[in-house]
Amino acid sequence: MFTLRCTARLLKRLKVGPEAGSAPPSTLLGDWYAHLLFLRQRHLVLCVSERTLLPALVPARDLKMLLPRIERSVCDVLLAIGVREEAVQGEKSAMAAAVIGQTASRQVLGSMNDFVKLVEPHLQDLGSLLDLALHLADTPCGPLQMESPRQATLRLFSMKTEEF
Repeated sequence: MFTLRCTARLLKRLKVGPEAGSAPPSTLLGDWYAHLLFLRQRHLVLCVSERTLLPALVPARDLKMLLPRIERSVCDVLLAIGVREEAVQGEKSAMAAAVIGQTASRQVLGSMNDFVKLVEPHLQDLGSLLDLALHLADTPCGPLQMESPRQATLRLFSMKTEEF
């Protein structure tokens, strides 16, 4: 279980209000933040992990399917950066249940804003949304002491593996 913490713009587009209390996330990557982007001729949803700032991008069409798309995109990004299949399946299972909430961390929002500035110039160059997410995942981030989301995520998943 996790909370999809949406910006006001996305909440309005989803036509849902944020649910009141939410439980702590059972996902390793924590809650996810989501922001609606209007870029040239594409509308996208940028999602960022609260714990490692790992980004994922999904098309903004048919927002009723947003949660399954995010889950699929997150799994694709995790596999592409080298997280083991078993760990990805565990994260996927933990993401099966979600609630919609408001944003709660200015730090994560600030990192999302940095990613937004990096998305548009590379939208055409990098091809797929997965390629673009992987490009963003290599961006050094201040909240991570200039570590990239890719490095932070791999470290987080390797620490979890060592616990077994």
